[in-house]
Amino acid sequence: MHFFSLILSSAAIAAALPTPESSEGNQSQPFSQNGLAPWDAGAVTQFPIHSSCNATQRRQLELGLNETVTLAQHAKDHILRWRNESEIYKKYFGDRPSMEAIGSFDIVVNGDKKDILFRCDNPDGNCDNEGWAGHWRGTNGTDETVICDLSYETRRSLSTMCGLGYTVSESETNTFWAADLLHRLYHVSAIGQNWIDHFADGYEEVVDQAKKNATLSTRDSETLQYFALEVYAYDISVPGVGCAGVQHEHDEPEATTSQPAPTATTTDAASTTADVPENCHTHEGGELHCT
Repeated sequence: MHFFSLILSSAAIAAALPTPESSEGNQSQPFSQNGLAPWDAGAVTQFPIHSSCNATQRRQLELGLNETVTLAQHAKDHILRWRNESEIYKKYFGDRPSMEAIGSFDIVVNGDKKDILFRCDNPDGNCDNEGWAGHWRGTNGTDETVICDLSYETRRSLSTMCGLGYTVSESETNTFWAADLLHRLYHVSAIGQNWIDHFADGYEEVVDQAKKNATLSTRDSETLQYFALEVYAYDISVPGVGCAGVQHEHDEPEATTSQPAPTATTTDAASTTADVPENCHTHEGGELHCT
């Protein structure tokens, strides 16, 4: 009889306890089924490629963009590991806080990519200009970048880094798909955010800028490319050696790093016509680079 009473008492206590539904405001469905979307619903993690790209072009672009992410990711990882204690970091960014460069690379890797489009047609006629390998469309399409035929004929994979005569200081940054597309991504506002721009041109100017006006270094697209290429060469391609190339003596700093940022030159303006390429500039070695 005593055992039976205990069973009845336990049942009465259980009946008095609130049910899971009542403790959640009488919801009839658990949280995972109540229709709320995940916080990152709709995020675009792959770079969109326009339907104008054929199968071969799409394949090359996809591989190139994947290598761009690889290049940016390693540049970020190098800084996270060594911060501004890295000699390569000091060479390109001077005494700038490491978080600035980390952010410039991380947004390429992890930023949402929905407002970016790569296309392979020639809507502005600029690919007809000699030497044009691609261009940002500017006011004709602020989120769009056109990749011309010359890119598919000349760009290389990171797997050839430090081979075929390549050195960081004496070769063009756009030798590789990865660095060329990194540059082009910085023109798009979703990535560059109208903050990363052109302030130095070529290896010599980039290294001097880190000494004389480092404030600009972490927001200079050319500097970001050179740094990413050199640390990839030194850490990955030929570990501990790299292929920096000929190094030159540079002047010591002459001023503080707080000089005002110059405005972008007219050579970086948006492309709008197929006339004389006003938005192009020539890098060391004479190669024409159009934005």
